[in-house]
Amino acid sequence: MTTSRSFMLMLGIPVAFLSVLAAAIFGGQVIADHNRDSTIQQAIASRLDTASPVELLKLQEVQYGYGVCGLYRTADADQGVASFFYNTVNDRLTLDVKSDDFQSYCNLANLCS
Repeated sequence: MTTSRSFMLMLGIPVAFLSVLAAAIFGGQVIADHNRDSTIQQAIASRLDTASPVELLKLQEVQYGYGVCGLYRTADADQGVASFFYNTVNDRLTLDVKSDDFQSYCNLANLCS
């Protein structure tokens, strides 16, 4: 009986604690990524002045996670996809591929492959 209790105290409780801690950390990251994606979708819809849903494709984190490059498509667009850069620090959206922000941080070859 004593060895069973010591096993629980020495191994079982720390493993359970670390499992709960890991779930909290990685679960928080998933929620943060989902919130970031919905913020980008809302910014694109607002800039394009459309009520149709915006689909994000091939997202890339750039600037050590402070920016996001990717492709987007709206449900009512016939032209396919277009590129964007979103700066998460100041919530600035760039839809022009010829802009300095887009050319500095986004690699079009990676997005289109």
